[in-house]
Amino acid sequence: MMRIVPASSAHVLAFARSAPSLRSTFVARNVRSNVRLMSVAAPSTKPVNPHFSSGPCKKRPGYDVANLDSRVFGRSHRSKLGKERLALAIDETKRILGVPDDYLVGIVPASDTGAYEMAMWNMLGARNVDVCHWESFGKGWFADAISHLKLRDIVEVNEFTADYGELPDLSKTNSEHDICFTFNGTTSGVRVPEGCDFISDDRAGLTLCDATSACFAMNMPWSKLDVTTYSWQKVLGGEGAHGVLILSPRAVERLETYTPENRPLPKIFRMVKKGKIDSGIFKGATINTPSLLCVEDYIDALQWTDSIGGVPSLINISLENLAVLEKFVEENDWIDFLAKDPATRSSTSVCLTLDLDADQIKKFASMLEKEDVAYDIGGYRDAPPSIRIWCGSTVEKADLEALMPWLSWSYEQAKNG
Repeated sequence: MMRIVPASSAHVLAFARSAPSLRSTFVARNVRSNVRLMSVAAPSTKPVNPHFSSGPCKKRPGYDVANLDSRVFGRSHRSKLGKERLALAIDETKRILGVPDDYLVGIVPASDTGAYEMAMWNMLGARNVDVCHWESFGKGWFADAISHLKLRDIVEVNEFTADYGELPDLSKTNSEHDICFTFNGTTSGVRVPEGCDFISDDRAGLTLCDATSACFAMNMPWSKLDVTTYSWQKVLGGEGAHGVLILSPRAVERLETYTPENRPLPKIFRMVKKGKIDSGIFKGATINTPSLLCVEDYIDALQWTDSIGGVPSLINISLENLAVLEKFVEENDWIDFLAKDPATRSSTSVCLTLDLDADQIKKFASMLEKEDVAYDIGGYRDAPPSIRIWCGSTVEKADLEALMPWLSWSYEQAKNG
């Protein structure tokens, strides 16, 4: 019987020396083989929770659906109890976020998208409009403004845009115009500067802010914001399908004094009755049927927020999570932030470019998911080839720290495999 003995490094080199014509090719192949074998060894520790999706996002630490208040399950949202729970969600939102007393907060259909579209379809057209976008969702708002609302038929619509990873010159917006913008670009990892100083305190127009991945994670300068929208499924790790709409007194005035001509509004967009704001929407009388299970899930997230110190604590957790990635990027030259300026780098939807082509990046993300290390971290379909790692406050720092060695492992596999 033939016995096959694995070749040692000495045998390999001796063979190569005995056959000079084969030496360089054989040794190179052997080295590459050794590199591949060495790279197979995976890190020994995995994140306890591999949920790093940028929406819907990870549930809060310690979450258990069994702990939700189930009294309202199977009840009507119009019942006394149903209205009370909806009103509680609204009141706690206002208190925890520090929304001014004279602002209105309402729960509306269709997630952040529904909330923002409600505002656009009801309010835009009274003044010229400046639309600022630097990623896919903001670009979508611009497309809706000109293609569906056809605002250029009645007013001037200006576009301020920049490539992924950068911000447009927001100072060029006009305070006489309505300004539409995204506070934090979820698909590019770029946010507006702290304080939103590009917005004038004595503006004549309204500001419409899509803050879906910013509320509860970044300081919201409420005096600068007339319309603010977000969804539960981002920073607080809530469920999808419901949006939150926050209106300043100036936004309410627009609703009560401006009615767009020849613009039919579907029922789920209607916020005005007989020339006055439908106040019931902002007291828990939702336009259509909400999921009371999702409402209780949101209330649970609000209670957790309160228990750990409120929004300042959420912001700090997110910044500490971002710091884990910043350290890793600094130590590895094959990975970088898509955001060019650290001052406008998102602390929630952290977008990263890799020294890999598009197919290799897909393989990179797929391997991490297959190993149950990181789920749903592929970059957004319209973004440059990249990955997104959610660093919001429901993600635990220890899980991000455990993930970092796996990023190196997956990179070696994708690069050399």
